[in-house]
Amino acid sequence: MNTKRFRILAFISMIALLVLSACNSGDSSKGSGSDSGKTKEDYDFLSVLTGGTQGTYYALGGALADIISQETGVKTTAEVSQASAANMTALKDGSAEIAFVQTDIAYYASKGEMMFDGEVIDNVSAIGALYPETVQLVTLEKTGIKTFEDLKGKKVSVGAPGSGTYANAEQLLEIHGLSMDDIQPQDLDFGESQESLQAGQIDAAFITAGTPTGAVEGLNAVAQVYIVPVSDEKADELISKYQYYAKEVIPAGTYGIAEDTPTVSVGAMLIIQNDVPEDLAYEITKAIYDNASKLTHPKGALIKAETGLDGIGIPVHPGAQKYFDEQK
Repeated sequence: MNTKRFRILAFISMIALLVLSACNSGDSSKGSGSDSGKTKEDYDFLSVLTGGTQGTYYALGGALADIISQETGVKTTAEVSQASAANMTALKDGSAEIAFVQTDIAYYASKGEMMFDGEVIDNVSAIGALYPETVQLVTLEKTGIKTFEDLKGKKVSVGAPGSGTYANAEQLLEIHGLSMDDIQPQDLDFGESQESLQAGQIDAAFITAGTPTGAVEGLNAVAQVYIVPVSDEKADELISKYQYYAKEVIPAGTYGIAEDTPTVSVGAMLIIQNDVPEDLAYEITKAIYDNASKLTHPKGALIKAETGLDGIGIPVHPGAQKYFDEQK
């Protein structure tokens, strides 16, 4: 081989190696937190997925979005969604950066269980826990429904498709010796449940949300609401099998009910895409937990840094972890 041809081949080989190296370095930017290669300056806008307009997620999400905008300088808006399970999928697909989700649903997604059967979602992490979400089986006094057993054969809203409410409904029915086959399940969101109960089109509705919930308050404004209780015995049985539940009491006076009503709750939390850089995730977390006490929404008083990691069953974003470490 002559010298000139050898030099040409060597030059071509060098170019090929440089191209391959560039391609590999591009792939290495795909990761979590500060390893993503993104910086805060890459974000002009943040989207927070919430739930239906009659739920706690949407009302609280709008207030938190305003705080994040003010404190970080990145315009943030709250978006209507189909709630927990759908929010997990949306963040996986890159449709938004932040979302509300139930702690149990986040856990299922991280394991590829229940409604995520075989589909592990591992590109999101936790910002932190917010407040208890009460599982409410709502009906009207005039229906005569007083127990879970009374639901047999009845039309019951079990939550919007992709919501965590469906899983809660299924598990509570199970503990009471029932299944979806024993009722006429209706896939309705909170607003639709309110309207359908009011119109007499359904008999009861499962609603998992922070209390007081707008949809139930709206219903109470035109009819006498009844919340079906969960006994201590059944709550213990549920918690023994599904450890992310806790006992909860809806205080007398809520929705006009005459006495305290025992039930159960799961946790509400915020999740964030792993690709959001550590410094921005830190600022978002700090904005939320440093300013939650200023919120006019009743759940603001429950959002505290000291309980921000309670019940979290998925990894915490490094930026959020940095904030919580500073609070110790």
